Amino acid sequence: MARTGFVAKGVVYGIIGVLTFKAAFDMGGQKAGQMQVLEFLEKQTFGNILLILIAIGLACYAAWRFVQSVKDPENIGDDSKGKAKRVAFFFSGLLYLGFGVLAALKAFGSGGGSSGSSGSAQNSSFLASETGLWIIGIVGAGIIIAGIFQFVKAYKNDYQKKFNLSSLDDQKKRESIEKTAKFGLSARGVILLIIGYFAIQAAIDSNPSEIKSTREAFSFIQESAYGPWLMGLVAAGLVAYAIYMFLMAKYRRFNG
Repeated sequence: MARTGFVAKGVVYGIIGVLTFKAAFDMGGQKAGQMQVLEFLEKQTFGNILLILIAIGLACYAAWRFVQSVKDPENIGDDSKGKAKRVAFFFSGLLYLGFGVLAALKAFGSGGGSSGSSGSAQNSSFLASETGLWIIGIVGAGIIIAGIFQFVKAYKNDYQKKFNLSSLDDQKKRESIEKTAKFGLSARGVILLIIGYFAIQAAIDSNPSEIKSTREAFSFIQESAYGPWLMGLVAAGLVAYAIYMFLMAKYRRFNG
């Protein structure tokens, strides 16, 4: 179940990275986030089947996160650090489950949703309330922490604890896996930091419209000095993160 989920997550990040990399250097493509991935898949031959497969894969990933959170199969523990990780796993599961549901709805022709004007207005009104702004700020802080954790995991080599790299005799192959993991985790960390920063800024300014998606985070990078090159670099990093997910599917250890 977990390995299937890693593959699905890798496909999503791979498409985001490739589309955005092509956009950075005027090779076609577009700045992409999760919703653009669904639109891209829908346009392909057998698009509905691809969407259903992604939905199933993301549901598997979400289920694995819920198992990690509730059952603790790898003995993360009940201390403060362990509880924080398990809560993060649970919310990660909710996020990917929601994305999987969107993919399934799009596959069955229900993903557009024109009835959303009143619902959207209600959501916007709630987010602009004091409670909604606190939630935005807390979520933003959580996203920033997750972004920092990506860098910590990359440069303390924490990810290696979950890999069965000892089964690889080829030293160059092990080094390639390590470099890919570091690059991919760092690129994802950059995107999460940007999204988290804007979420906190939205809460401070009492303006939920300032919340940014992955696609808008790429726009922010593009507007900086050396924007296209930086955007292309981060996009390439997300492709590396996708490869890292595929490697997780193949080499991840599941013992406690």
